[in-house]
Amino acid sequence: MIHTLDLQFLDHADTIAAFLVETSGGLVLVEAGPNSTFPALQQAVAAKGFKLEDVKNVFLSHIHFDHAGAAWCLADLGATIHVHPAGYKHLAEPSKLYNSAKMIYGDQMERLWGEMRPIKEENLNAVENGQKIAVGDSVFKAHHTPGHAVHHIAWQLDEDVVFTGDVAGICIDGGPVVAPCPPPDINIEHWQNSINLLRHLPAQKMYLTHFGLVSNKQAHLDELENRLLAWKNWILPHFEQKTPKETVVALFEQYVADDLRAHGVDAKKLPSYESANPAFMSVVGLLRYWSQKPV
Repeated sequence: MIHTLDLQFLDHADTIAAFLVETSGGLVLVEAGPNSTFPALQQAVAAKGFKLEDVKNVFLSHIHFDHAGAAWCLADLGATIHVHPAGYKHLAEPSKLYNSAKMIYGDQMERLWGEMRPIKEENLNAVENGQKIAVGDSVFKAHHTPGHAVHHIAWQLDEDVVFTGDVAGICIDGGPVVAPCPPPDINIEHWQNSINLLRHLPAQKMYLTHFGLVSNKQAHLDELENRLLAWKNWILPHFEQKTPKETVVALFEQYVADDLRAHGVDAKKLPSYESANPAFMSVVGLLRYWSQKPV
């Protein structure tokens, strides 16, 4: 059984999820959420009748704070944290990762993400592409899926389910599918390859960290790819004309909000989309993408 746990990030519903999986070999958690939502994670697990101490395996899609910030708390409780090899070192010693984020978020770091402490290496497992990890009768298979981040893994559970992290985008309450494009790793071509990999997996049920179960896999991935390419093309003239970043952010925020409204997102859901995918982060990520690519 898979339980979708709403971590109530910034008091918004349907923004960041973690997934509690009951297996014959014990409880598994997919994603840890940020440290700022750790109390909400504890409460959500308790509401299902369990304790976080019962979780012995945590599968992370990648090491961004909204997915991995609380991983150290779970490791301190005895869990093994399964992570991409490129993310391993940053969980073992997170100071560079934390300080880099602090340059962006400043005095909002604690409110948004909370603390991040090192994880002992005996609690970390670097997982190779295609590697399978059995927990009881359940098998989790790692698919390295770069594009959103070089250290991204989509976790396939048996033949039916894949936990997609951010590589399958963001879709809140059945709304439009959008592409989170934060710096520094955005690579559109790699992302398209990863989308294509998801298309060809046998698993038809996708669980998105932002947010929840998606069953219309092919249509969802087509919409994601189309919007990813639209955003890529939208930002290009601003990159070429060296439009001031603050101006681009304001224009992009309006562009995204107008697009979401046009596709049925009401005023109550817009903050959830913005919290899950801040527009200014996608501007920075896409401008960086074009700066590293011949135009």
